[in-house]
Amino acid sequence: MLKTKKIGVLALQGDFDAHRRRLEELGAEVVLVKKPEQLADIDGLVIPGGESSTFLKLLGEEGFAQLRQFVLAKPTFGTCAGAILLAKAVENPPQAGLGALDIDVVRNAYGRQRDSSIREGTFQGAPIEMVFIRAPKISRLGPGVEVLATEGKDPVAVRQGKTMAATFHPELSGDPHVHRAFLQLVEDSEDNFRDGPSSKHRIP
Repeated sequence: MLKTKKIGVLALQGDFDAHRRRLEELGAEVVLVKKPEQLADIDGLVIPGGESSTFLKLLGEEGFAQLRQFVLAKPTFGTCAGAILLAKAVENPPQAGLGALDIDVVRNAYGRQRDSSIREGTFQGAPIEMVFIRAPKISRLGPGVEVLATEGKDPVAVRQGKTMAATFHPELSGDPHVHRAFLQLVEDSEDNFRDGPSSKHRIP
């Protein structure tokens, strides 16, 4: 049984409330993060979908710097726009990001809003419903990146160290497996921190 964790959901835009509901269903205590100072009190963070360039504007330079410091230290999960922010490089158009995942992504690779779709993919070996809305596509995987989910031949959920990302919207399906995996990552990261605090700021 997982211990209760305090998980933040970045609540600047996007359907952050759907993430809140899913995490609470799984037993987490959820904080809607609207100010950078709230990051100090949480065990992990979800960056939801929305518009990644708008996230950058709303965060501002100071907020972005504080978010990057958090991402380097604690478990973070980004979906859709959140995955774009976490990537090392972004195309269509190029955009600054947090660089927490050694991946390249192409924005809006699945088309516009009207091209949104529900597809079946595989997450950790099991079939799962995937909702794609103006989704990015992962165009490059670094050597330290683990693929957690695929849709066809495309990687659509990945992990590197304590950072996870999905190009789809797991909060909009009825399947809790992706969020449960993130909560397990938070649990495992805390155990690793207790075993070796010197690794706190290292991304494998």
